[in-house]
Amino acid sequence: MTTNDAPRPIGINLPSHAEDPDPEETREWLDSVDELISHRGEERATEVLQHVIQHARVADLHLPDSLMTDYVNTIDVEDQPEYPGDLRLEKEVRNAIRWNAAMVVHRAQRPGVGVGGHLSSYASISNMYEVGYNHFFRGRDHEGGGDHVFFQGHASPGIYARAFMLGRLSQEQLDGFRQEVSSPDGIPSYPHPRAMPSFWEFPTVSMGIGPVNAIEQASFDRYLHNRGLKDTSQQRTWAFLGDGEMDEVESRGALHIAAKEHLDNLTFVVNCNLQRLDGPVRGNGKIMQELEAQFRGAGWNVIKVVWGSGWDPLFEADKDSALVDLMNATPDGDFQTYRTEDGAFIRDNFFGRDPRTKALVEGMSDDDIWWKLNRGGHDTKKIYAAFKAATETKGKPSVILVQTIKGYRLGKTFAGRNATHQMKKFTEADLKSLRDTLNIPLTDEQLLENGLYNAPFYVPAEDSEAMQYMRSRRDSLGGVVPQRPTEEVTLELPGDKAYEVVKRGSGKQEIATTMALVRLLKDLMRDKEIGPRWVPIIPDEARTFGMDAMFPTAKIYNPDGQNYISVDRDLLLAYKESPQGQIKHMGINELSSTSAFTAAGTSYATHGLPMIPFYIFYSMFGFQRSGDFFWAAGDQMAKGFVIGATAGKTTLAGEGLQHMDGHSPILAYTNPGTVIYDPAYGYELGHIVRDGLQRMYGSDETRLQEVFYYITVYNEPYVQPAEPEGLDVEGLLRGMYVLEEAPQGEGPEVQLLASGVGVPWARHARAILEEDWGVRATVWSVTSWTEMRKEALEADAHAFLHPEEDVRRPWISQRLDGVEGPFVATSDYDYLVPDMIREWIPGRYGVLGADGWGFSDTRPAARRFLKIDAHSMVVKALQMLVQEGKVDPSTVAQAIEKYDLLNVNAGESGSFGGES
Repeated sequence: MTTNDAPRPIGINLPSHAEDPDPEETREWLDSVDELISHRGEERATEVLQHVIQHARVADLHLPDSLMTDYVNTIDVEDQPEYPGDLRLEKEVRNAIRWNAAMVVHRAQRPGVGVGGHLSSYASISNMYEVGYNHFFRGRDHEGGGDHVFFQGHASPGIYARAFMLGRLSQEQLDGFRQEVSSPDGIPSYPHPRAMPSFWEFPTVSMGIGPVNAIEQASFDRYLHNRGLKDTSQQRTWAFLGDGEMDEVESRGALHIAAKEHLDNLTFVVNCNLQRLDGPVRGNGKIMQELEAQFRGAGWNVIKVVWGSGWDPLFEADKDSALVDLMNATPDGDFQTYRTEDGAFIRDNFFGRDPRTKALVEGMSDDDIWWKLNRGGHDTKKIYAAFKAATETKGKPSVILVQTIKGYRLGKTFAGRNATHQMKKFTEADLKSLRDTLNIPLTDEQLLENGLYNAPFYVPAEDSEAMQYMRSRRDSLGGVVPQRPTEEVTLELPGDKAYEVVKRGSGKQEIATTMALVRLLKDLMRDKEIGPRWVPIIPDEARTFGMDAMFPTAKIYNPDGQNYISVDRDLLLAYKESPQGQIKHMGINELSSTSAFTAAGTSYATHGLPMIPFYIFYSMFGFQRSGDFFWAAGDQMAKGFVIGATAGKTTLAGEGLQHMDGHSPILAYTNPGTVIYDPAYGYELGHIVRDGLQRMYGSDETRLQEVFYYITVYNEPYVQPAEPEGLDVEGLLRGMYVLEEAPQGEGPEVQLLASGVGVPWARHARAILEEDWGVRATVWSVTSWTEMRKEALEADAHAFLHPEEDVRRPWISQRLDGVEGPFVATSDYDYLVPDMIREWIPGRYGVLGADGWGFSDTRPAARRFLKIDAHSMVVKALQMLVQEGKVDPSTVAQAIEKYDLLNVNAGESGSFGGES
């Protein structure tokens, strides 16, 4: 393959304008298209051109990629709207914010602090934010309800700086940047609602999460509107993203959802400064062109803002499109380099590559080339035109691709440099240069009188035109952004009747805890007060979970309705889609499902409308696959129920290594926003769900309410007992309670602890121990190993730090006072799960664990292989009794032989079948 035949990078493959063999003929065809649009309209012109393209394909013509347009602005200069703002005052405000944003980071590098930060991201995106703040971002007091703005995480210093100028943040808070613990006024490095609950709304800095969450936020707004729960027709979601961030698979992986749902209330703004953290995003290619093709192919409206107004006269003079061809052929790596050099370098190395383009700038000085020929992302008028076009687009989401310079206006040592993302402080010369560039009215003495790292912040006088303008623009748009309300919003919760279905058990019918939970959900969704607020979220496993019975009544949400003849339309449980559907059926897509959970679970804050998401999924594909999204949900203070169905290492019989979950409670435990339960029976579920609703949505609640519940349920059917008389509800909710007391009589005693599907094994082990060995066993149903551990650690931490006070004993220690060991624990999870409470067990503690890779087999065989079943509990109990000298040492070997413990086919713990 010759050099000329080698494939070219994406974005550098458009046909040349200047090499057209017959430009007059081409012009005639283009004029014909213009006439068609003018006389018959855009819709008819689109139809005709589609027929032409199809005809060309039938004729086997080679059609070039049509998803990319020239490397120029989408909106022609003659189509730009009149700018509605005061450019002079906006620049004055913008310069002050730029200065203060830089000082936030620079001052944080003072001796004894040195906590880092990022200067260059906000420098590149400042113009875009200010156009948004002055003309588009609607605050919460707007009559339409306010916009949702996902800010680019690394640009947070600029958002803080603007809030400081408006009096929302103090100088002490700015000086507490990245010092959340060491400073009494500390603020976080990035947008974190959990750390700054009245300020930030959306966490964004974990790359790739913001795009998916923004899509689902816009989708949820439409969901609320279509269901008649809230008028969201004037609310828009904005997501500000980086071009480097778009390499995250998640960033582009959900684009089709926004197009499929016609989310014209959604705008992505991609800051294309052409740089990642270490170097170019596409040194050899063109990231804007690549993104244009992908977004357009996914069904989005694409608007490119590439060049500033200084280029307009050159384009006007570029009659043969030589300049456009040159722009199309120039890789990003070169464009980045140009802004680190000077006007002469650009003249020689860009314009000088073609005599026609060189002639275009003959009348311009090198300084003119450097200062006047700017990137589109630093041109307020160009940005405004793009934002306006996006907000007026109907029927599809919009993406605005904006070319900028990373480190813009920070000085030549910053702008466009590969290391600029890591540069955090200024020299004295840098400070003076930045002050002069931004026209900040500080003398050299004022600048440095308190030392290099205490250069002052600057705010214009409150009665100045600039400050009055700044405030008036926000007042006209509904107030400050970002802002998150912290007022408590509660719900009227259902009474006892809603929980009767699980309290009475299943009679003789064997059902799984998944089915018991689904039955409970159906009754809760019938409640007059909270019924409409439930948001079932399912990633394409409803039938597995027994939720297909909800299809005909609750219906599946689809903004387009159901415009086809359903194959099961005559069945009782027909698949039914509707714009008013209550079920968010996400397809095979756990990441978007988690984002939908987040949008619904934070509706109490974003809309003042508490909703109750019920997100159910294969437990293996929850925290393991989308743990980062759950972390963001916790940061955003989402509430609701997360259901790990088909849980356990052995319970999902036959599925194998990738499906068998032995560790989701461990992963969930690492998320501080989760409350985790592993119930065995339906009545336990009833109490857990009821307490969860009270904690998250009830009034007069003293516990932290901004949590979500992770509940594991299983697909193994067994009889669900009725709720026992005198049930220890407090113990159930705190983590464990006595399910079966030890038999009366004499003989050694042992405590059997189990959770989830392990509880029936413990009850079987109890019977075996009594019948075969005369050992009396108490069975404890452990509903939450993790909640007991959390409470015990809190008690220990309090005792550690307050030695002068009476020792605060953990609840588990109090509960086990006087309880005679040894203790044996099992579950369908890894050893680490029951081992979480070892430190507080008052005696020998033997743990059985389902460690290792999952595998396909029957439940009894799998449990015997892993030695977690009833007979393994028996042998373990006997071993520990031997260690305590309470039974004969030969007993253990006898039991192993008696129960054929090494034979996996001798296992008895578990039933067969059962999908839900």
